[in-house]
Amino acid sequence: METLLQSFPVALLMFCRITSFFVTAPVFSARNVPASVKIGISAFVTLSVYLIYGVDQTVPTDLSYILLIIREILIGLLLGFVAYLLMTAVQTAGTFIDLQIGFGMANVYDPMTGASAPLTGNLKYAFAMLLFLTMNGHHYLLDAIVYSYRWVPLSNLFFLRLADGSIAEFLIQTLSQSFMLAFQMSAPIVVALFLTDVGLGFLAKTAPQFNVFAVGLPLKLLVGLAILLLLVPSFSFVFSQLFEAIFRSMEILLGTIGQRPS
Repeated sequence: METLLQSFPVALLMFCRITSFFVTAPVFSARNVPASVKIGISAFVTLSVYLIYGVDQTVPTDLSYILLIIREILIGLLLGFVAYLLMTAVQTAGTFIDLQIGFGMANVYDPMTGASAPLTGNLKYAFAMLLFLTMNGHHYLLDAIVYSYRWVPLSNLFFLRLADGSIAEFLIQTLSQSFMLAFQMSAPIVVALFLTDVGLGFLAKTAPQFNVFAVGLPLKLLVGLAILLLLVPSFSFVFSQLFEAIFRSMEILLGTIGQRPS
């Protein structure tokens, strides 16, 4: 009984971080993943992590334990949110493309997130998820939350890092990186459609008898879909760079909160 009373608070703190990570992490946080599955995976990972890192640890069981729970929940949410933030660059790129093609008003329901998503963004996000699972990205996410206890143990300085602004600065940089990746992924189609608009502008000036509005919409649609078809083989390279940026950002976050293990 004494051993149980000592180990339960430590395991509960680990369970809080791991569960909150699965609430926001890509793939695991999808709405079509049952809550019982998320809780079961969290409990199994918690047991494994406790046997590795938590057997000899002790934590205070007074009122400060509430602050420890809040701290662990924030660490898990932040770690999963960073991965999810960079993954949304795919849908942001799809929004840029749809605004140029003319699909901006044809958003569809995304069962993964429970919100409306652009058509091209949905297509590219489906490709990204399939490649993410093919490249065992979900295994790397599990590695990230398990090995986070080597970088950020239960006795960490998260609140100090939050107070001095280092975490806020990291989130701003990650958000800017997400937009930059979205611009890079959408740039070929957006530039091609912009040049199409320029050509239609010259056509309207040189041949006013043409109805540019009637010709421009189907032309931009054909050009956009044709270039998208040509870019599909490059998705594996583009998304592999995106996944590398995700795991690199998670590593930087762990280094910001804690420190690299020796």
